[in-house]
Amino acid sequence: MAGNSGGPWGGGGSSGGGGNRGNNGDGRKPPEGDGPQIPEIDELMKKGQEQLRVLMGGRGGSGRGGGQGAGGGGPIFTKGTILIGVVVAAVLWGAASFYTVKPEEQSVELFLGEFSAVGNPGLNFAPWPFVTAEVIPVTREQTEDMGGARGSDDGLMLTGDENVVDIDYQVVWNINDPAKFLFNLRDPRQTIRAVSESAMREIIAQSELAPILNRDRGIIAERLQELIQSTMDSYDSGINIVRVNFDKADPPQDVIAAFRDVQAAAQERDRLQNVADAYANRVLAEARGEAAQVLEEAEAYRAQQINSAQGEASRFSAVLEEYSKAPDVTRKRLYLERMEQVLGDVDKIILDENSTGQGQGVVPYLPLNELRRNQAEGNN
Repeated sequence: MAGNSGGPWGGGGSSGGGGNRGNNGDGRKPPEGDGPQIPEIDELMKKGQEQLRVLMGGRGGSGRGGGQGAGGGGPIFTKGTILIGVVVAAVLWGAASFYTVKPEEQSVELFLGEFSAVGNPGLNFAPWPFVTAEVIPVTREQTEDMGGARGSDDGLMLTGDENVVDIDYQVVWNINDPAKFLFNLRDPRQTIRAVSESAMREIIAQSELAPILNRDRGIIAERLQELIQSTMDSYDSGINIVRVNFDKADPPQDVIAAFRDVQAAAQERDRLQNVADAYANRVLAEARGEAAQVLEEAEAYRAQQINSAQGEASRFSAVLEEYSKAPDVTRKRLYLERMEQVLGDVDKIILDENSTGQGQGVVPYLPLNELRRNQAEGNN
């Protein structure tokens, strides 16, 4: 070890001459003005290897192995180094085996590449390398923009009445079974997009244009969500469709002006038709009311005539019965009653025959009816 005086990096005495940059290897100083010499790469590598041997418990050498002492033929592993290595390996193994799952996540544990279990939120243990874990966000809502929202023609669809409509909508989904999500679908997002577009085209092909543009958007969104969910369930995908946002349903841009003119004409037609229907309903109601009134009046007149005839018949039968009992008295009573009816409302002047029977005497009478009439007018 006499020649290894340069510390752990190796001293002088080696054939490489790297022990002391101030000497040329023979004890002489370099000439002034030449400057310090830069060590070569091989020398630096040798020094690094020797330092590594020292840290591993070996003994440093010099040169190209000529400075090894007794028992210093390589790294020496002591109990301390072995214990440190075991502790470091255990720490690394624990760091690789323990993992944390957030509340909005779930993990899928794989034993030798096959599904083993689902990890819950919190600290979980998966002994590496036999068990690995895939952490998946399950409650986070993910959105797929469908239709012409991205400036493409994907939103152009044919309706049941052979019209074209441009539709934009969003499909919002999350994961309800992470194991199925990982193993049953190769490309989940592309699958959702393909199923959503197919389902929307099916629904639009069964609908007419006017309801799609006006009142049936909510109904179409509900039907679309149900159809997408049933299809994804048939794939056993582990995906839950949260909702469908029906953003836009318009005619194509090339014909939107003409379509608006058609819509305005259709609205005017509907307005005029509603006015005509209101007039028809009013006239029909009046006619039905008048017809009902005429029928009621006819029924009342018929009942009145029947009752009057029955009353006259009953009266005649009663008079006939009384006439059969006393004909003279009955004839006189009938005559007086009829004369009362005829002369009751007639202004009369009564003449009485004088003693000579010439009928020239005038009998004055008190006009009681005129007095009553004047009294009634005065009260009013």
